[in-house]
Amino acid sequence: MQITPFLTFVGDQCGKAGEAIDYYTSIFPNSEIKRISKYAEGEAGGTPDLIKYALVSLNGTDYMVSESNYTHAWSFTPAVSLLISDDSKALIQNLFEELSSNGGQIMVPLEDYKGEGDYGFGKKFGWCADKYGISWQFILAT
Repeated sequence: MQITPFLTFVGDQCGKAGEAIDYYTSIFPNSEIKRISKYAEGEAGGTPDLIKYALVSLNGTDYMVSESNYTHAWSFTPAVSLLISDDSKALIQNLFEELSSNGGQIMVPLEDYKGEGDYGFGKKFGWCADKYGISWQFILAT
């Protein structure tokens, strides 16, 4: 069995999947675009400029990506987030700053925790959404 995260860009984010893929593969080490398939002319769900399916590897983890111009009653939500855990304080800090800037949103500032107020996850924790609405959590591993 294989379980793969699947990101679907709809609503205001439809048309931005290719940009997001290029962005993510540029900021995460060991990342690549493995495959992109676009909609055919007249195909339901999209137009030839939209991504029907893409397979992307971010730091060795595969993700499926799609976008649809149908009207959907949902989009990305902070209830589901991508968790980044690493023992490099600089890497965690840089990725948090990159993803939370340029239209992103900080939901929990990336802070060091020592005792009181400690979330219990690690020495440093933060949570943000990027400019595409995808939520990211960060933990400095202990």
